[in-house]
Amino acid sequence: MNALKIVLFASSAVSSYAAFLYKLASIRRGWGDIGYVTMMVTLVLQCLTFTMGAVSLSVVTFFGVQNLAILVLHLSAVAYCISAQILLMQWANPLSEVRRAIRAWIIAGVVLCVVLTVLFFIGNRPGTPASAFGTGSSNPVILIYLLLFIVSQAVPCVTIYRQCIPYARSTTKPWLRRALRMLAFGAVVLFLYCAARTVNIVSPMFGLSVGPWAIAASLFSALGIVIVSLGLTMPSWGGHVSNLLAWGRNYSSYRALYPLWHSLYESSPGIALEPPSGADRQWSDLHYRLHRRVIEIRDGWRALRPYMDRAEPSPAEAANRALVEATKIKHALRAKNSGVTPAHSQDNGSFDDHDAKTFAAEVEWLTQVSAAYGRLN
Repeated sequence: MNALKIVLFASSAVSSYAAFLYKLASIRRGWGDIGYVTMMVTLVLQCLTFTMGAVSLSVVTFFGVQNLAILVLHLSAVAYCISAQILLMQWANPLSEVRRAIRAWIIAGVVLCVVLTVLFFIGNRPGTPASAFGTGSSNPVILIYLLLFIVSQAVPCVTIYRQCIPYARSTTKPWLRRALRMLAFGAVVLFLYCAARTVNIVSPMFGLSVGPWAIAASLFSALGIVIVSLGLTMPSWGGHVSNLLAWGRNYSSYRALYPLWHSLYESSPGIALEPPSGADRQWSDLHYRLHRRVIEIRDGWRALRPYMDRAEPSPAEAANRALVEATKIKHALRAKNSGVTPAHSQDNGSFDDHDAKTFAAEVEWLTQVSAAYGRLN
């Protein structure tokens, strides 16, 4: 089980270092921002916490003091929780409004660290096993030390959750809203860690043994810190994800419109502002190219108005509006190529009857028509 705990601490440390290195890339432009500085301090403390977690499980003495690595782990965890709380307050409020609250959290953290240090050195008698600080001890000083540490972790979890939910509802930034919800979820998981750790600590007092379930605390801790790492960095990388998804949608629409556009271009080459480009150029300026393709389809469609029959579709045909329009285009192209115009052509085209409120709606409609047109060939 000790080996599994080391693996879990190591995985938490890896996610922490990944988040730290990701944010470190912005140090030149972010160093003057107090929010960025707080973020970096929080991530450094997170890295230290879980690095010391792995060290404390494999090193008996640290700087010549038995179990000292455990004390460093707990103190860094306290500092990390307080720093994360301060960061969240800075995200949601102007700094001038939360200065007093930040000062109160820092003072409380310093006092708590001093108390934990005193209790540790009183309870850490020669020969005290490291397990006494992990799974509990009959020593009342160590028991008080552990319970006080757990409380120091549980309280920020509760306050962070209570703050994240209303902040997430009020913000207009979508990725900040997602980040706050992710942090709230991470706080819940870490609170479960605190609950599981409390059970591990107090169960020996009642002569109970949790057995293999003792690992649950480490599992909740590792999962919670991965979630928190994602939440802390999400406002930075979330925009890139949105851009990538938008690019993917644009490329899919651009390709889906090709069958309809190609036929209209062959019929009316003048609709193209630029000559058709090779496949290698389709990857660049995609937003512009998609707009051009929509405009050119509209122009090509209008050029076919003299060749479109004004006949109304039957009720059965009208149920599939895209197929009706695709069929009219196909017949109009044949009429133009043969030079035979219908007796009653459409002056303005039913295409103009489709009132798309947004560009995205227009793309969706034309994609349906293009797909229907491709099935007719």
